[in-house]
Formats: sequence, structure tokens, C-alpha cells
Amino acid sequence: MLLKVKPLRLEAKKPIVILNKDDAWDLGVKPLDRVELRAGKKREIAIVNIAERFIKTGSIGLYSRVQDDMNAKAGQLLKVIPSEPPESLGFIRKRLAGNRLMPKEISQIIRDVVDERLSEIEITSFVISLYNHKMTMREAAALSRAMALTGETLDLGKKEIYDKHSVGGVPGDNTSILLVPIVAAAGLTIPKTSSRAITAPAGTADRMECLCPVELELEEIKQVVRKTNGCLVWGGAVDLAPADDAFIRIEYPLSIDPMLLPSVLSKKKAVGARYVVIDIPTGRGVKVKTAEEAEELANQFIELGKKLGMMISCASTLGEQPIGYAIGPALEAREALQSIDGTGPPDLIDKAVHLSSILFDFKGIKNSREKVLEILKSGKAEKKLREIIEAQGGDPKIKVADIQIGPKNVRIKSNTNGKVWWISNSAVIEVARAAGAPKDKGAGILFHKKIGDTVRKGDVLFEIFAEKAHKMNRALKIAKKSKFIEVGRRFRMLLEKIPARKEHEELFVLER
Repeated sequence: MLLKVKPLRLEAKKPIVILNKDDAWDLGVKPLDRVELRAGKKREIAIVNIAERFIKTGSIGLYSRVQDDMNAKAGQLLKVIPSEPPESLGFIRKRLAGNRLMPKEISQIIRDVVDERLSEIEITSFVISLYNHKMTMREAAALSRAMALTGETLDLGKKEIYDKHSVGGVPGDNTSILLVPIVAAAGLTIPKTSSRAITAPAGTADRMECLCPVELELEEIKQVVRKTNGCLVWGGAVDLAPADDAFIRIEYPLSIDPMLLPSVLSKKKAVGARYVVIDIPTGRGVKVKTAEEAEELANQFIELGKKLGMMISCASTLGEQPIGYAIGPALEAREALQSIDGTGPPDLIDKAVHLSSILFDFKGIKNSREKVLEILKSGKAEKKLREIIEAQGGDPKIKVADIQIGPKNVRIKSNTNGKVWWISNSAVIEVARAAGAPKDKGAGILFHKKIGDTVRKGDVLFEIFAEKAHKMNRALKIAKKSKFIEVGRRFRMLLEKIPARKEHEELFVLER
């Protein structure tokens, strides 16, 4: 069938066309079926949508991507024929029925996801099948390999590559900005590719961007690592395991995370990591609630790592409250710069030291904890961080005062004497994001008191920073409503009486 091009000027990542219902009937295609477009030597497979009046009979509406790919002009005739669905769709149906997939079937699904040959509904079906029927370790390994191999890979020509990942959920976790220069200063190679925040007030890439550029090309990353032994860059800029981005877009609105293990380890495999430490924050308000859950997840990471040729060690870390005192990209970058000599918040330093020493243990470095502390206190870690900042295009002489924070500032004071008994991580995240973080780099929260601290009436508990007044007002409203910090003379067993009709929605945390 020959159809006349109608440019739609609509953007979509996937190739989409719109047919009139009568033309679709004649072609024998339904919504989400595929058609092949032909014009001379040009070919394109596109997903079909159907309209009744918007597209007239004899015309075909082209989304901008399809029009560009076909180099099609308005009014041009395209040959349109039905196309068979991708083979991977049959594998997705097989998985939905609860059957296990072979590695070659998983590879085909991942290739079609990356090539954008599958619709959002079809990708959603695959994610739901993994959530409902769980993954075998064999499937998880096949997914990890396929996700790593269908994107860019960082080949540094070395076998001993070190890396670190946190399962996430704890706000204020600056650990990577301290750990990477510590490890690199010891002569170990650690190309740290990090995420931007998905549901948190700041990801490592957001924090580091307050110190230097993080969107580097693959060759630029190689140069930085060869020069300094490490880097702290945004993984999204180099297309590592790109299928994961498609899966995250599905997982987040559904508040499910069935692909955590292959998502994390596919990115580690893509950078050639052989030795990896996984930080598993554990406690109330984070993804992993108990020590038993942490142990189960750790064993899964370790087993999958073996199948992928990686040596993995996991650490269950305290997740009952934020790490350090600063929440939000600029505030956390300031705190990291203040802490790189080992004199920062004790919990931040302790966590960075423990995780770094685990990587040192892989190398066989004796007295690893003492060695890490020596690197911090001697100034070697700070020197290395500034080398990395310079290599990534930043100012190696950057000072804390150079990092701008939001001009709007409100201090929240205690109206009673006592101690801080608990802090809600999920409420902290909600308030900081309402203030503008991570999009507004200067927005966030600065704590003055944390769990166990003695408080007098009138003491400042925390400050909220924002770049815009309306966001500050929104953050204050949420902070007052949520009561995310509890101060009292003694521990209260009864926190709140909950009526039967009251609903509680837990904040879903999804970090990569």
C-alpha cells in the first residue's frame, strides 16, 4: 500500500507511525503491530497507532524520529507493508507463562529493547514476568551479560579493576566521593560510573557535578583513569548497559525492582570490574529492612558475581538515619570536600573507611583499615580527589565557599528539651526534593542534630535550603506535616495511634 507522508512533529524514542483505521484494516494491522516503510533503499520498522479522523485515508502520520530516519518529505509516497513482530515477543509471552528463558532468548529480548523494537507495553510485560515469577541465577547472569554487551564497554587493558555500589535509600551518602580517591591513591584502578538521582535528593553524579564536569565521553574517561587511577562520572553519558534505562522507566512508576541484581552488575561488568564491594544500607526507611534480608541479598550478589567472573564482598551498613549532616547536591559536595582529610562526620568517615578497606582486602593489603586512615589523614586522598577534579575538567583549587547553596534558608528549632530518638529517611527525602533537590543543586537540608544527640529547647535541629521561595514554602509545609525528626525527654513506645481508615504509602526508593 502506498501512503502519503504527513509529518507530525511529535517526539518519541521509539519509531511510531499513525494510520487511519480504514488503511489499518486493509493492511490487516492493529494498534502496536508493526509495519515496514520503504522508500528507495531506505527501510524502517515502526510501531502502529491508529486514528479515526486525525489521519485521513491514504495518509500516514510519521513521528519525527521516523521522518528523520526515512528522510521523508511531506506528501511523499511511502510503501507500507505489514511486518512480523520481533521474535523476542514470543520469548516474553513464554516468560509471562512462568517458563524459564535460555540465554540466547534473553539476549534477543535485550537487543530488541536496545534497538527500540519493543513497545513500552511489551517491555512492561517482560518486567512484570520477572517480578511475578522471579529470576533464576542463570537468567540473572544471562541478563547481566546481555545488558553489558549491548552498550558501550570501558576497556582499560587491565584485569584488576575495582568498583563499589550502594543499593541506596539513605540520604546524604557521600561515600563514593571519599572512597574513590582513597582507593586510587593506593594505586588501585577504580573507574566509578554513577547515577543521577532517580528518587533521592542527590546521586553521586549530582554531587560530583558541583565539583567538576561528570558528562564525559568514553575516551575522556579512559584518559582520566589512566592519569589518576580513578574517576567519578555519570554513567548515562556513555551508554553503559542502555537496556537498564528502559527497564527503570517501567519499574519506577510501578514501584517494583525485580532487576536490581542484573541492573547493578551489568554496569560493573561493562567497566571491566573484577573486585566489587556492595553497600547494603539496612534498617527502617530503606529498601532492606533487616539483617536477614541483607544477608539474603548479599548471597545473591556474591553468587551472581561468581557467574560473571567477579569477586564480590557485601557490607550491611546502618541505614536508620542520613549519612553525615548534609542532604542535597551542593551541600553534600561541600561536606565531601570538608571530609576528605578524615575530619568529617564520624558516620560518613567510618563508612568510607570500612568500604575502602574491603577493596584493599581484595588486593591483599595488610592492616587495610589503618592504611585507609593513613591515606585520608596524610592528605593523599585529598590530593587524589583534586587530581580527579582537574582531569575531569574542574578547578583543582576549588574551595567549600565556591560551592553555591540556595539563598533561601529557614532554621527549624526544637520546642522541647531531650534527645533525638529517630529520623525518618523517607520524610527527609521528601522534604529535600520538595525544596528542589536534585534539580536545584543548592537545595536541600543541613542537620544540626542527629539520633542520640542531646537537644535543648531553642536548639536548631536542621536547616532547609532552597533556590526558589515557592519551593521553600512547599518543603516547610511537608516538613511540619511529616515530623521527620523526633525529640523527647525519653523514648516513646507509642509513636502514633493509627485509625483503621488511615492509609500509609511508603516511599519507593529506586537507585542505580
